[in-house]
Amino acid sequence: MIDTDLITVNEQSSIKIKGSSVLYFDPFHIREFELDADIVFLTHGHYDHFSPEDIENVASGNAIFVVPWKMVKEVKNIGVSDERIIAIKPGEEKDITDRKGSKVNVKAVPAYNMIKPFHPKAQKWCGYVVTIDDTTLYVAGDTDGLKENENINCDIAFIPIGGTYTMNYKEAAHFVNALKPKMVIPIHYGTIVGEKVYGERFSELVDDDIRIVKKLFV
Repeated sequence: MIDTDLITVNEQSSIKIKGSSVLYFDPFHIREFELDADIVFLTHGHYDHFSPEDIENVASGNAIFVVPWKMVKEVKNIGVSDERIIAIKPGEEKDITDRKGSKVNVKAVPAYNMIKPFHPKAQKWCGYVVTIDDTTLYVAGDTDGLKENENINCDIAFIPIGGTYTMNYKEAAHFVNALKPKMVIPIHYGTIVGEKVYGERFSELVDDDIRIVKKLFV
């Protein structure tokens, strides 16, 4: 499994995975000008998940973008060419080969609010199940704890816990206990929404056989 030292969480759902491919999910408030992204995954179009300024800090001219179908125009408008955009919708699966020849499998899964209005199901925004280096990662995106996602098989789950726009820490713990990943990393709390203490409260509610790693703002 990918070492947690190779995982960085910035803010909200901004995640970096440094494996055989360098993966970024929803880059936001990136501290350094790195230009090392092989693949950039975008879950949806809200400003704290689709930040052109931060994308510019991580993505070179060869980076591949995996985006929901309805975001293709937005991504093209920031200068990403058609051949570097892979459009996807929940339920689809694609194999990707990056500029270095590394292979990554990605499945898009639903990410939406059941009652709240912020992330409508009709938008077909995405969470991602990504397999890289014999490790399967589930990055949930902005979502509630959906019953239809409880059967996702993953090694590491990145789950929002901040509430307001997503599931709160109690709902997230209930979802994770049903999901049963080997490891969970809580995200989407501590700045815009959700107090930092929510990480501890979430941890207290997660089953003992699930490893919890808090990587917030490392």
